[in-house]
Amino acid sequence: MKKKYCKVIKDYKTPFSNPLILKKGYKVQIEEKECEWPGWIWSITQDGKSGWIPENYLEIKGYNAELLKDYNATELNATIGEFFLIENEESGWLWVSSENGRSGWIPLENVEILK
Repeated sequence: MKKKYCKVIKDYKTPFSNPLILKKGYKVQIEEKECEWPGWIWSITQDGKSGWIPENYLEIKGYNAELLKDYNATELNATIGEFFLIENEESGWLWVSSENGRSGWIPLENVEILK
């Protein structure tokens, strides 16, 4: 499969300094919370941490859910002109990595996907 890259066209600074990093099978509570990103669910861990998790990563049963796969909520600060390798796309966000080893999510609207 051909690798896909993107270039940052709008700076992004993450508002979350303590991201959720959870393993498959981990159980969380979910809350209905207004979100500008359809497909993301506000979740609360057993130790009280909270953050957004893609709905596709969860098996939801009422207000409880279980992770269907490992999840890392790390968001990257990104500056105009940076290039990243695209590893995954999920509900308006990209999981990307840089040549210097940084990995995380950035909003799709902040990048141009290169052909």
